[in-house]
Amino acid sequence: MATASSLPTKRPEWLPAYIPELQGLRGLAVLAVVIYHCHARLEGTWIYYASLWGWAGVNLFFVLSGFLITSILIEARGKPHYFRNFYARRALRIWPVYFLLLAVCYAVPEWFLGDTLANQTHWKTLVAYALFLQNLRHTALPGTLGPTWSLAIEEQYYLVWAPVIFLSSLRFWGVRWRWVLPGLLVSMVVTSPLVRFLHPHWITSTHTLIHLDGIALGSLLALGLYSLNLARRVWLGMGLSLAVVGFALAATWAGGTSFLDSALAFAFAGVVMAAVAGTGNRMGWPLRRGPLAYYGKISYGLYMVHILVFVYFGNFDARLSDGNAVQVLNNLAIVALRLGSSTAVATVLWYGFESQILKLKRFF
Repeated sequence: MATASSLPTKRPEWLPAYIPELQGLRGLAVLAVVIYHCHARLEGTWIYYASLWGWAGVNLFFVLSGFLITSILIEARGKPHYFRNFYARRALRIWPVYFLLLAVCYAVPEWFLGDTLANQTHWKTLVAYALFLQNLRHTALPGTLGPTWSLAIEEQYYLVWAPVIFLSSLRFWGVRWRWVLPGLLVSMVVTSPLVRFLHPHWITSTHTLIHLDGIALGSLLALGLYSLNLARRVWLGMGLSLAVVGFALAATWAGGTSFLDSALAFAFAGVVMAAVAGTGNRMGWPLRRGPLAYYGKISYGLYMVHILVFVYFGNFDARLSDGNAVQVLNNLAIVALRLGSSTAVATVLWYGFESQILKLKRFF
């Protein structure tokens, strides 16, 4: 039998409703991913080895997503139209750009999908894209749609996590579900690297089960902030310590193992914790102002379309790839073109499309 119980929903007094530092972290994450997809062009430069780690930007996105979504759900629990408002707002944020990307790619499949329309319109493929299940399939994604695997994981998480948060306010047969939340999150953090290590044949490299530790740690951080009455300086100290330990493990013991993603997840959880606890601090101004904050604003569009833009300028890349003595300079010119053009496209997408659609959030 279900009865009402209480889940802490009070935002700490020191924590503002909007944390601008997180926007800068988004910008850092998306730039890391974009640079990673340019790493072959950066060989021979000082940034090459750093660019090889750019894939970790996705891990930072997962931690940020888990923290923000769980914070939203905790504050919305108990308010009218909990499910309608949450899912409608997520759909407005995610679906328009996603389906626009699909439309553009399918409009010129030989160019943007590297395949014929007949091969790319199999019903299983279309259903996977429509239901955000493409990360569970063993069929490789076309390059332009490659970034959608992480989006699919987040959508699947949102679908399940919202009801779980809602149920945590109830008591079933004497069990207070609010105590189940941290247990579920900890089990995700523990299970993901184990599944990566075992890697059964039915698991794809983009499967949700092996990428839950980052989102779970972000969610655990949000749950802790709303549940534990700790001073701001304590959270800041814990965040900085966790970041140092996480990065140290990633650079040493966890490097090259199934636990690398987990070490990075802990490090990024520490970074997010420190940014949240240190919001407004002078040391955080690079995250609140300037290029990182701007890239954070356009991060979703940039993440989704940057490979498509790279493919569009592929012929220009080929003309500069002539193997002559100034190849490094040519490669840097290509990277600059890619970054500049994808930034321009994401900017137009934000101001002309995304931000206009997001105005509809006021109805939810």
